[in-house]
Amino acid sequence: MGSEQILISYKLCYICLEMGSVWGRLGSEVIVVEFGPDIVPTMDSEIPGGEQTTLEADVVFISAGRTPFTAGLDLDKIGVNTDNVGRIPVNECFAPNVPGVYAIGDAIPGPMLAHKVEEDGVACVEFIAGKEGHVDYDMVPGVVYTHPEVASVGKTEEQVKTLGVKYRVGKFPFLANRRAKAIDDAKGLVKIIVEKESDKILGVNIMSPNAGELIHEAVMSMQYGASSKDIARTCHAHPTMSEPLKEATMATYDKAIHI
Repeated sequence: MGSEQILISYKLCYICLEMGSVWGRLGSEVIVVEFGPDIVPTMDSEIPGGEQTTLEADVVFISAGRTPFTAGLDLDKIGVNTDNVGRIPVNECFAPNVPGVYAIGDAIPGPMLAHKVEEDGVACVEFIAGKEGHVDYDMVPGVVYTHPEVASVGKTEEQVKTLGVKYRVGKFPFLANRRAKAIDDAKGLVKIIVEKESDKILGVNIMSPNAGELIHEAVMSMQYGASSKDIARTCHAHPTMSEPLKEATMATYDKAIHI
């Protein structure tokens, strides 16, 4: 490699950032250009505005998102409806408008994530077997496999503001975490958003070397209705990369210990 890369994303696909991260580690100069207001629209962001500029590069990589691979399935021949981008509208049992047909994963609306597809598949089979299937799409985590990784679950601060919910925010940087400093990889932070009155966790964002692993404590906590105090009162081993989540929950009350 060694050449400058410009990654242009119109409808941001995580692959754009992940590929850029790979090229960067191989020695290329990488510039990411996003046409939208946020670099990762589904995740929390605090990005200031900037001036217009002209960029020159050796290679341009355009990542314009993904579309469902339903073309060529002859769905129209059996009367299955699709939307304007080829997705199959389904009900809560993953059934479209034609009896005996089921659709899951990337073929239906929702995040195009492998773990979401797995949950869809299990729930769909349960419905077919006459049982109760369930997928909580509000609790599907997203991970960008860059370095550091970025992971999130739940609502962003912008979404909470739009809903008019009163909330508190807690943040804790990995620079204040002993394990992160010991491995000389302390970039990133944990940000948690909680409802002001009930203390219910509304959203969690993590940027760290292993954010994709750390996010699952937040997912389970939110799935079962835990409050930020529930995490704050849980003993976390020291020194570990999981401690900043506890500290971030304590920061929602301005009571973080190690900062």
